[in-house]
Amino acid sequence: MNTPKPSPTSTPSAASGPTVPCPTCRRPTLYRRDNPFRPFCGERCKQIDMGAWAAEDYRVEAPPPKAEDTPD
Repeated sequence: MNTPKPSPTSTPSAASGPTVPCPTCRRPTLYRRDNPFRPFCGERCKQIDMGAWAAEDYRVEAPPPKAEDTPD
């Protein structure tokens, strides 16, 4: 008798934990302590994000410094 095998992507939701979208590729990924790349799906997406930080792609807007704040 052939019993169907579960596909690699199907896991019981109660046992697997919460699923969140990967910040880089938006694929669903498990947000658990045993996931060393969380919130990313894997090392590749984690490295892509780190490269964006290093290239200063993420910036926080700030007003220009006042004249009294600049060194002479």
